[in-house]
Amino acid sequence: MAEARSGDGAGGGDDALYVLTAVLLTPAQFPSVLGDDYPEACAALGLEPYAEGYGLVLGQDGEGARWTVATEDVSLVACAIAAWDCGMGYDLSPGERTIAAVLPGWPVAVAVAAPGVPAPHDPGPGPEPGGGRPPLSPPDTSAWGPAQRRLGADEIALQWAEWRAQVDADVTFVDPGEGSGSRARRALEEARAYLDSPPPPGRVRSAFAPGEARTLRVDGPGWSLVARTDDIAFVLLDDEPGEVLPVGRGPELPGLLRALERLAVRPDTVV
Repeated sequence: MAEARSGDGAGGGDDALYVLTAVLLTPAQFPSVLGDDYPEACAALGLEPYAEGYGLVLGQDGEGARWTVATEDVSLVACAIAAWDCGMGYDLSPGERTIAAVLPGWPVAVAVAAPGVPAPHDPGPGPEPGGGRPPLSPPDTSAWGPAQRRLGADEIALQWAEWRAQVDADVTFVDPGEGSGSRARRALEEARAYLDSPPPPGRVRSAFAPGEARTLRVDGPGWSLVARTDDIAFVLLDDEPGEVLPVGRGPELPGLLRALERLAVRPDTVV
């Protein structure tokens, strides 16, 4: 998650939002903590799942309260994130006409705070903005459930080399072929079923990987799969807290991954 330089502001006067970070909410890229797919993630924020998506701007007001601004200007947010990733400044100030919602709280953890304002805190109750809904908050990482399972899959995708290095001859692979363990097998069967009945947008996503490979992220009810199209896969399950199940390549997995990659949405096809 890209982070702005503390003090970047949106708006002016008492209504100024000190922007701390921003994320995309599109079929190809969205905070996984919000749901298994793009429509589910939008529903968690009370937004319509428009194909163009949204940008989520996270910041603090002059009193230190946490706010999330959803803007329809996806390109603006994407440019800001790209600039921040390169260590450059960018004034992220969405136009009022592009703002789809202003929500109290943050849906993801933010490690920085705006200087010169009180410490980050949830805004108090009031008629506006936020519509009286409870403040957004990151999931409790000490528990295990769908959000934590998806966060675990995010970590594997980001740190693939480290996770892959832990897989050696002493690790028992899940065989993706017939007759393998029922729980990991269920996830693979449900992923294969997507080929015949396409899932909601965002259930299958494809991202950059070294060489000609792609990183695949596939989610479903109770499971997440992370794979490289030229390598193995890892499966996480709601009913296996904290467990990461490596899936051997075998004769079945390569074809499944190739087919899922053709079905996947990519960031460059959306923004």
